[in-house]
Amino acid sequence: MESDQTLLQVDLRVDYPNKPCALRGVSFRMQRGEVLGLVGESGSGKSTIALALLGLLGCKDGRAIGHIVFQGRDLMKASEREMQRVRGREIGLVMQSPLASLNPALRIATQLGEAWRAHAKGDASARTEAVCRGLERVGLPNNEEFRRRYPSQISVGQAQRVLIAMAAMHMPALLIADEPTSALDAVTQMEILNMVASLNREMGTAVLYISHDLQSVASICQRIAILHDGEIVECGRTEAILLRPQHSYTQRLLACVPWLQSHTFPSERVLQSAARGSEEWAVSIDTQSTPVPMVPGLKSRCHPPMGY
Repeated sequence: MESDQTLLQVDLRVDYPNKPCALRGVSFRMQRGEVLGLVGESGSGKSTIALALLGLLGCKDGRAIGHIVFQGRDLMKASEREMQRVRGREIGLVMQSPLASLNPALRIATQLGEAWRAHAKGDASARTEAVCRGLERVGLPNNEEFRRRYPSQISVGQAQRVLIAMAAMHMPALLIADEPTSALDAVTQMEILNMVASLNREMGTAVLYISHDLQSVASICQRIAILHDGEIVECGRTEAILLRPQHSYTQRLLACVPWLQSHTFPSERVLQSAARGSEEWAVSIDTQSTPVPMVPGLKSRCHPPMGY
């Protein structure tokens, strides 16, 4: 029987014309308000999962078999019209390459306003108020001068914040963040991670954080699922995956990460305290090495590993 706290339950196989079994028997669950990291190398099927959740596999001639039960209903059985109501309102998406994801011919206010109008009604005043509120939520100026800018007139980091504002406009139950920091410098990456953590904490939005960057995943996610060759080979609490990986692929993956080697490995005590919501930074055993930052103030709700 499905728990009242279960937000999403996935059991999925996906085939493409030129790549059968792109996903084969991928199964995982997410709780309400949880941040789950989905980690895998390029081509492992991470973005295919995001497309499947949004009902957009048809754009790439993909074919899905299985179940995607979201808030008690199977999205695999939903019509396109029903999915249009889900996208943006109940499930938000933050994509990588922020400047490429925004329309270069439209002003920032226009694009945010269109995102609001897709699932809300109101006059120009209500739309402007919603746009200003969205910009303020992600720490961007909400004055008219900024709202009238085009994407080419803002930085990459600001463009990513605009995408997050669009995705969070209707306070969705689930936010899919697909490599949201891959095009950003280190400082901006940490700002974006803090922002995602803040949205999770303040809005109660669950986050499916898709990335190949284990360091950013470790800093924000309560659980991690490891995807390899179209399958989830291991899933568990963040500290358990990093400190005690069970699957041979996970062990090989972690062996390639410099900050997880002996001189930069965060202690089990620090990882566990971070999982409990501590505001500590994960410092290494060797005090001369680079620390692994945990997002300050993130209130974690770790859940035991599901049976995969």
